[in-house]
Amino acid sequence: MHFRQWTLLLGVATLTMTVSRAADHGTLFQASTISALLDGDYDGHISCGTLKTHGDFGIGTFDRLDGEMIELDGQVYQVNAQGKVCKMPDDATLPFAAVTWFESDMTFEVAALTNFDALRAVIDQHLPSKNIFYAIRVTGEFSHVKTRSVPKQSKPYPRLAEVTKTEPVFEYGNIKGTLVGFWCPDFAQGVNVPGYHLHFLADDHSGGGHLLDCRVLKAEVSIDTTTNLYLVLPENVNAAMSTDPGKRAAELKKAEQ
Repeated sequence: MHFRQWTLLLGVATLTMTVSRAADHGTLFQASTISALLDGDYDGHISCGTLKTHGDFGIGTFDRLDGEMIELDGQVYQVNAQGKVCKMPDDATLPFAAVTWFESDMTFEVAALTNFDALRAVIDQHLPSKNIFYAIRVTGEFSHVKTRSVPKQSKPYPRLAEVTKTEPVFEYGNIKGTLVGFWCPDFAQGVNVPGYHLHFLADDHSGGGHLLDCRVLKAEVSIDTTTNLYLVLPENVNAAMSTDPGKRAAELKKAEQ
């Protein structure tokens, strides 16, 4: 499989085609786009092993959309449709993923937050700019966490909005774990998820998944400012670019919620 590799240098607003490796730090390395995933491009085209050469922290999904991906401290995990957490081998492939080398630029404590909206509001206050990307890590104790995962699909693949209509949902009480993910600016629409996109992994690996809601007892929030985007596109990505952008935006909102 051949790839088109693009480096978007946000700091100097320059778009160039390149075959060189992305900068190791301060870079969000991303495979494919959220638009392609929404349109049903679920075939894995990049390996876990390759992702681990570009970051030790991130999220995504697996070949045929088989569960939620979390990379934490250099280990890639799958939360499958049964809510089981599995360590994934380097040869497992993914259709969409975003990773970075996590280096905290700021850290602060939070407590007694009643829902995900409250957590987002607190983090919002600490973001110095709404025009760059941030890696977000929240580690602590939660009185409630609500997540989901997605089951493996068969061709012809349905659109993501159809898949998530029947997604398994999991709820956990009084659990320790980590939220892993990113905040992306509005102009990333179509490339990634604007705003917050977080996955959860329990410390004891008893559960996890795509975060839908949470109540924080106490936690430490770490934010890594990420000013470069390195985007790798599979050759067939253009086949998934004909959908109306307005329709995609509505589908993304439904899928994320």
